[in-house]
Amino acid sequence: MKRLSWLGLWLVLLSLPVLAGAAHVSASLDRSQVQLGETVTLNLRADGSTGGAPPDLGALAGDFDVLGSSSNTSVSIVDGRRSVQFIYGVALRPKHVGRLSIPALDFAGGRTRPLTLTVVPPDPSAAADTGKDVFLEATAEPTQVRVGQQLLFTVRLYFAGSLSRGSLEDPQLPGIDARRLGNDLDYEAIRGGRAYHVIERRYAVIPQRAGKVTLPPLQFEGELLDPTDPDSFFAMGSPTTAASPPVTLDVQPVPPGWGSSAWLPARALDLTLEGLPADGRLRVGQPLQLTMAVQATGLPYEALPALSLPRLDGATVYPDKPVTSTRNDGRWLTGRRQQDFAVVPDRPGTLVIPAVTLKWWNVQSGQAEVARIPAHTLAVLPSATTDAAAPVAPPAAAASARAPVAAPVPAWREVVLLVITLVLAGGALGLLGGWLWRRRRAAPVGEAAPSTRSLRAAFLAAARGGDATAQAQSLLAWARAERPGLSTLGALAEALDSPVQCEAIERLQRRRFAGQPGEAQPDLADAFREGFRWRAGEDPGDPPLPPLYPFKLR
Repeated sequence: MKRLSWLGLWLVLLSLPVLAGAAHVSASLDRSQVQLGETVTLNLRADGSTGGAPPDLGALAGDFDVLGSSSNTSVSIVDGRRSVQFIYGVALRPKHVGRLSIPALDFAGGRTRPLTLTVVPPDPSAAADTGKDVFLEATAEPTQVRVGQQLLFTVRLYFAGSLSRGSLEDPQLPGIDARRLGNDLDYEAIRGGRAYHVIERRYAVIPQRAGKVTLPPLQFEGELLDPTDPDSFFAMGSPTTAASPPVTLDVQPVPPGWGSSAWLPARALDLTLEGLPADGRLRVGQPLQLTMAVQATGLPYEALPALSLPRLDGATVYPDKPVTSTRNDGRWLTGRRQQDFAVVPDRPGTLVIPAVTLKWWNVQSGQAEVARIPAHTLAVLPSATTDAAAPVAPPAAAASARAPVAAPVPAWREVVLLVITLVLAGGALGLLGGWLWRRRRAAPVGEAAPSTRSLRAAFLAAARGGDATAQAQSLLAWARAERPGLSTLGALAEALDSPVQCEAIERLQRRRFAGQPGEAQPDLADAFREGFRWRAGEDPGDPPLPPLYPFKLR
């Protein structure tokens, strides 16, 4: 029965890849608030799916007019892993003012979460421009901010008819950091009973100095096509221009008494530490891989402080290269800074990783807060190579005298049990081998390769020993993970731009070919503590593909 249960476990494990391949569906709106008469786009996304039957939109008929739909499938390969995303877009026009609900929808084998859209009456001030064929609106949210705080600056271009070309300048002002957020939104709106086509562009604006700041008008230049003009067939439009109204911001300084801490005005901030052993135990010389990360909504990664661990009593800390990124959800920037550390205990006993705190300003509550990683105490055991030898077993005669005598098993029963064991083991190994073979065929090249992080940890562990050959092999394997073309340590030294690292490689080569046992080489680990220092001019890789726009303004 136990063997059969193991076989059932193998079958469950084989089904996990199929279960993991199920599509994850989600729904989102391109805007959370619109004016009555404007359109909004509902985007249904399915990760891991290439499409399927269109969703049933009958539940939307009470509050929305469904104007049309479109679909798109995208395939991306990141770090050797292939991902597929299917997007189904629906253009909706609200029928009345209020908080309208978009219920959960069945889509691509899953079910989305319900959404809420706020519909407000048309802006009376915007109706004054409805007599024009082309005009601009500009808004800021909020208009009162702290220095260094991100605000959302939105520009909307309204035009009746069609544009053959158009150019809208970006906001430029000394002391202002302006970044475009996502792609331009494209929808319809009604102003004063007249239909307009709208192109909406959003910016993340971060004032760098306190005081009254006025964002100057933005200029639009283009050519407007008149459908009643016969020359418009040849794209001979009439020149047109428009300017947005100026927007004034009240930028307040850093609160008095803030101190010497980095100024971090954010909507949300998280500080985390991952990689601690679940049982709280380590061994001497065994690298512990820790990952510290800070993520803030409303700040780019450049505004976040560098992450570090203090010197630890009883361990050496080797920081890796930081990983940084800034993304946005169409409204707010989200900066992230991640730092990996290899912590190598030096001696048995107790290792204390002290608490880490980060002070920041919550712009939503208007109060200072502190993100905290609590202190952790770990037990460090002796190295596995220095553990005491196992106790000597008692003499066979004494052991047999104390052990109970088992009844002999008939020979025919042993044969039957052996045959059953071999059949079950062969079946389980066959299933496992078939799954591994199919996975290897489906997996992209390089998926099973060791990670740079694990290779770096292997080198640090080898550097604490006296085996020069193991040190050379682990160092070259780590380097090949970043530069696959390297074949020898000599080629590695030529690719480096650090005299300290080149000298460390030369000393390693001398010890390696001397053929004599050595001791731990802390200088070797220290030379590569912060990773490889490559020569300038390395190819950073292909740039990402440019986004596709239904209508693009320069």
